[in-house]
Amino acid sequence: MKARQLEVFRAIMRCGTLSGAARALNVSQPALSQILLHTEDDLGFSLFRRVKGRLVPTAEAQELFPEADRVFEELEDLRRLARELRHGQAGVVRLAASAPPALSIVPQALKSFRNAHPGVRILSYVVPSEVIVTMLDRSQVGIGIAMNDHPTPTIDTEVIGRTEIVCVMPAEHPLAGRGAIAFADLGTETIISYRGDSRPGLLLARTVASVGGELKPDIEIDVSVIALSFVKQGLGIALVDGLLPWESFPGLVVRPLHPPISLPLCLLTSTRRPLSRNHEFLRDALRGAAAEEARDPTGPSRLLPA
Repeated sequence: MKARQLEVFRAIMRCGTLSGAARALNVSQPALSQILLHTEDDLGFSLFRRVKGRLVPTAEAQELFPEADRVFEELEDLRRLARELRHGQAGVVRLAASAPPALSIVPQALKSFRNAHPGVRILSYVVPSEVIVTMLDRSQVGIGIAMNDHPTPTIDTEVIGRTEIVCVMPAEHPLAGRGAIAFADLGTETIISYRGDSRPGLLLARTVASVGGELKPDIEIDVSVIALSFVKQGLGIALVDGLLPWESFPGLVVRPLHPPISLPLCLLTSTRRPLSRNHEFLRDALRGAAAEEARDPTGPSRLLPA
């Protein structure tokens, strides 16, 4: 029994007449009668008989009706879910973010997304950028956001903004009074920064080498937010991304680095499978949050347009 045949059978059983069922389904009575005849032909038995001018369900129809009613309700649930998915009113999105965007761009993006799509469940993960690529490959998440534009065959990368590496130090540090920090100013300082084989670490080393220096951090970190407690304990000066809202933490100051070193903020998606509509909506929210952050020069994070 096809979906339309099921709908007609159910309507006739509920209304008790062909004319009533035709009105309920907003079709002509002759068209409905034809559907009923085709249904009975397909089934190989009659569903209704006329008794003294009344339409009476057969015993087979009475036996079919409870199951047909249940299947119809499930079909309506399926249609409802499809409508909700189309309009972003149901479903799940999975997002993996590295720590800097997770603490700066992502909250505003998720707020905007939730306001527009309150029925959609969000699964959010904060992991290193290398893990994001693996999660995308394994379909564990639909979208990633990280400061890594390193080409990967199975990953589509979209740069939505840029930030710069900055110097983070205690407010009482002698260098805190300067407008910008050159590499030469850091000669005797204890440096806290990225692993040398990381994307930011490679960019730092390359830039220092271009001005005739060499950078070997005294304390290496994998995730920039780890530098927060180290700097607060007076262990040294951190050379880290400016995307984290460092100045919102009491006792710290942030100074630009000279020459500047740019880091990309990227949306990452898999090239192996298309995004769901909900993930497309989330991607738009992330783009919007990045654009808004770049327009706000007074914000705690330092994001520049792509």
